[in-house]
Amino acid sequence: MSSPQRKRAKSEPADVQKVADKTSKPLKVPEEKMPTKKKAKGTAPRRKSSTKASTIEEERTGTQKNVYTYWLMKSEPESRLENGVDMKFGIEDLKGQPNQTACWDGVRNYQARNFMKDMKIGQEAFFYHSNCKEPGIAGIMKIVKEAYVDHTQFAKKDAHYDPTSQQENPKWFMVDVQFVRMTKRFISLAELKRYYQEQAATGGPLKNIALFTRSRLSVQPLTKEEYEFILSLEDVKT
Repeated sequence: MSSPQRKRAKSEPADVQKVADKTSKPLKVPEEKMPTKKKAKGTAPRRKSSTKASTIEEERTGTQKNVYTYWLMKSEPESRLENGVDMKFGIEDLKGQPNQTACWDGVRNYQARNFMKDMKIGQEAFFYHSNCKEPGIAGIMKIVKEAYVDHTQFAKKDAHYDPTSQQENPKWFMVDVQFVRMTKRFISLAELKRYYQEQAATGGPLKNIALFTRSRLSVQPLTKEEYEFILSLEDVKT
């Protein structure tokens, strides 16, 4: 079976928040290189897993890793050239792919990559339009293939080529997504921010949403409460 047609790479970090709160700054996510464990001689190369490291950290700190089943994933719906490659890939572009399915390549942030490695088939994600005149949620898609090697890291002509990544030990991964439906109406960043600011002060489902607390991430986790609250906004008249 042939792989789904590759989607255009997305910007990393995420869009500039045109309605950013001047009184509070989002938590910056470092882009530092993660140390890699040396393999013993004679050991066959294998795909890295964060499971063991996470387990050790949980045992050391006494905390448990959050398990997410909903996501928000950002991509650019407007044309922008980077190294001669058009970064444009909006929800209409996803709808136009064979079987309305595409690989979500080009992510070059370790935390965002790790979130994709946590994704499971069938989980839903909001398709978020970023780095555009009006950023916000345009529709819903679902994960149809779990994390596998992102081939664009090895393509020298690709905007997200990474010369430090090796075929036997790749750094970057991607998932396949499939269009589910458009949201009943476009839910803008400005509208979401109003709810976030209210609930951050008084309490509510969006009080800790990553869209504002970790805004630079192009792949973000959502709790069930966050996801359901945002879905409920479809029926709110503005």
